[in-house]
Amino acid sequence: MRPDEIFSEFQLTELQQNQFASYFEMLIKWNEKINLTAITSESEVYLKHFYDSVAPIKYKLIPNAAVKLLDIGAGAGFPSLPMKILYPELQVTIIDSLAKRIKFLTALVEALGLKDVELLHGRAEDFARDIKYRERFNIVTARAVARLNVLSELTLPYLKTGGELLSLKAAKFNEELAEANSAIVMLGGRFEKSVDYELPDGSERHIAVIKKVKVTPEKYPRKAGTPNKKPLH
Repeated sequence: MRPDEIFSEFQLTELQQNQFASYFEMLIKWNEKINLTAITSESEVYLKHFYDSVAPIKYKLIPNAAVKLLDIGAGAGFPSLPMKILYPELQVTIIDSLAKRIKFLTALVEALGLKDVELLHGRAEDFARDIKYRERFNIVTARAVARLNVLSELTLPYLKTGGELLSLKAAKFNEELAEANSAIVMLGGRFEKSVDYELPDGSERHIAVIKKVKVTPEKYPRKAGTPNKKPLH
């Protein structure tokens, strides 16, 4: 599928088309120096990175408004920056632990002319202790970052009460959800629903929607590395 076919339902403006084209060009160029993606063909990047990233918009999980969105472990900017291109009013913060990726994202944001994007280099566990970021966001997104019991500890502390974690998953995650349920509740969350769909090529995708219903206990998240080594059960 051509890029214009993949995004036909969104009726992109000329500016948005150009931003996606520049995004692709920079991704491939920087990928020669640092590992950003294993997918490099134009149609595959548009389908499996750009189009997949905007699924929360397609399924009306994110409003077209100046809401505060945090993207944990965004890597090359997925899913937050493709959504930012479609919804320019979104206020996006990205946390990533690799300085090289933040360097790429800094250059990308500047080249695309994106405003209200904050890029933070460090561990999610550490920034969650900062009152500037803890319980400050309406939406947290994460795409293929960690299993749900680990991801909940890394993300739920950032959400305001009433906010939502959108966890984008490629495979079925019923097993993940079963092992994460008690952790989600412990951290102040509640599983709301799963949005299940297919990409135009038939690839299976899911978005787990977890609502923040009460304040996360202060002891979470635990120190950097612990959630992954000793997941909550």
